[in-house]
Amino acid sequence: MTAPSTAPAPQSRGGRWIEQWDPEDETFWKETGEKVARRNLLFSVLSEHIGFSIWTMWSVLVLFMGPEYGLTPADKFLLTSMVTLVGAVVRVPYTFAVAIFGGRNWTIISAGLLLVPTVAAFAVVKPGTSFDTFLWIGLLAGIGGGNFASSMTNINAFFPLKKKGWALGLNAGGGNIGVPVIQLIALAVIGASGGPRVLLGIYIPLILAAAVLAALYMDNLASVKNDTGAAKDAAKDAHTWIMSFLYIGTFGSFIGYAFAFGQVLQVQFGRTPLQAAYLTFIGPLLGSLIRPLGGWLADKYGGARITLYNYVGMAAATGVLIVASMEKSLPLFVTVFVVLFVLSGLGNGSTFKMIPGIFQAKAQAKGLEGEAAAAYGRRLSGASMGLIGAVGALGGVGINLAFRQSFLTNGSGTGAFVTFLAYYGLCFAVTWAVYLRRTATQGPATATAETKPQLSYAEV
Repeated sequence: MTAPSTAPAPQSRGGRWIEQWDPEDETFWKETGEKVARRNLLFSVLSEHIGFSIWTMWSVLVLFMGPEYGLTPADKFLLTSMVTLVGAVVRVPYTFAVAIFGGRNWTIISAGLLLVPTVAAFAVVKPGTSFDTFLWIGLLAGIGGGNFASSMTNINAFFPLKKKGWALGLNAGGGNIGVPVIQLIALAVIGASGGPRVLLGIYIPLILAAAVLAALYMDNLASVKNDTGAAKDAAKDAHTWIMSFLYIGTFGSFIGYAFAFGQVLQVQFGRTPLQAAYLTFIGPLLGSLIRPLGGWLADKYGGARITLYNYVGMAAATGVLIVASMEKSLPLFVTVFVVLFVLSGLGNGSTFKMIPGIFQAKAQAKGLEGEAAAAYGRRLSGASMGLIGAVGALGGVGINLAFRQSFLTNGSGTGAFVTFLAYYGLCFAVTWAVYLRRTATQGPATATAETKPQLSYAEV
């Protein structure tokens, strides 16, 4: 049998389809796979980056909306909540789109679709437009959140297990950084006395560039196929929902705070749009940049261990935020909020790294070895990522709704932070109980004998 590693992967179907792909074969990876995978990663990051920017553009647009727009703070929090909700929901179909259309082809399509909410917003964002119109147009921007799911599913198939933490972290971090980038561009626009249409006009050619570059330089993997059985198996597996719960705490926090931070500064601390814009980009920027580090640390020390310690830090930071909110200390509030962004980004990387590790460990617990174990792990981890990413993004909806209710009830965000603190405590308890509690005392014989093996942090 001829090893697939002795020659570049053949592309016989046209349309930049790669028929043969085996990243777990070290020779193939060194000779052919790594170069192709890194190229696809680069342009996947670009498209996902623009997608995140369009998804979160309403967190910036509401900063432009002064009294002449006739919107209350509650209206703005509801608007951003609904945009976040759509971004979470569309992640599920976007996950399956990669196998239907091909990773390259779907990247072109999904990038092009970003023109719809951008052009629509360009047409309606002006005083006198009704809140209902803003809401409906804002909902269109939610499709930008789907780019994450398709991009992660695609890149997961390109890299070997030992590189997934780094690759997925870099892919997600490069996408996440679209949040602070659009906030920085907004800062420049506001500082130059420009309006929201200037901001939107900047992104239209960037969207076109992302679609064209994907067409020129990305590839489709023929081996990536939709497996409805895998989707059902992933949905039935308890670990899919446990990881969804944990991802709500990390990514849900990141995207929720990204949407809400500027509004909290305006409503609770009386900052002007320009003053708020000077501060809002810092946290998302650092949180995005550190996500690959979270994946790398998870590769080295175990995702569950890093996630556990990360939740300790997030809970501690939230406790300080409660104090800062009650004392109305803006410097302390902003400083600790930035720390919380950093920790959410770190946790994003570590939790997502856990997913392929969990299913690989389950494969080994079933007695599978080598390529059979790797195939089982890829099958279920790929299917679960879309669900986990979608449910995790719902955390952003919860955060914005919690802030809305807290401001309506108490006039400050303190009540919302108390709720977040309790959730991080639950995430810590779940991580410890499910993935770390009995690792010191449970032997491998027990793990293979049980239908639901206790997984070690060394494996996930």
